[in-house]
Amino acid sequence: MQWFKRVVFPLCLAPLALLAVDAYRDDLGANPIEVITHSTGTWTLVFLLITLGITPLRRITGVNALIKLRRMLGLFAFFYACLHFATYFWLDQFFDWPAIVKDVIKRPFITVGFASFMLLLPLALTSTNAMMKRLGGRRWQWLHRLVYAIAIGGVVHYLWLVKKDLTQPLIYAAVLGLLLGYRIFHRWRSSVVRAKPGPLSPQTTQV
Repeated sequence: MQWFKRVVFPLCLAPLALLAVDAYRDDLGANPIEVITHSTGTWTLVFLLITLGITPLRRITGVNALIKLRRMLGLFAFFYACLHFATYFWLDQFFDWPAIVKDVIKRPFITVGFASFMLLLPLALTSTNAMMKRLGGRRWQWLHRLVYAIAIGGVVHYLWLVKKDLTQPLIYAAVLGLLLGYRIFHRWRSSVVRAKPGPLSPQTTQV
């Protein structure tokens, strides 16, 4: 799996590299800030969905080694989220904090996006093995379930941002719905299996 991670890592950086090449060639269009903001936001959502897709894919394929990619992919989601918000804070708002606070309060899609980013911070900070041991497995798992709320917030942020063609954000919403639906179905099926009584032994069947 180490060799596979070495292949996946540069692939995760490819969107940033392509964006940098377009910027170097002055090929970001009439509104480069909007292009950078949209691109980094889109890839944040893509990596969140890929991260959520690791567990279902592992269960369906039986390839348990896929779980080793989840942390790296989740951190790449955080990385692109940082770029997304840095673009907004720096290139769009020029660190005008009163204007940023006003934006967060008055524009719902920014409110949801900012809240999702703030929820993502503790997940990134507790992604190490040392933090997992410090928190304990159960508390760590409960904390990292915030990823579901973050992904929902990201989709809502995108839906409220787009004003005309909703096709792309609806595709992301559908993918997220499938991933969450799979988890609900798997949990329900597991509870049914646990509740189902096992076969009776010969001794217990005798009257």
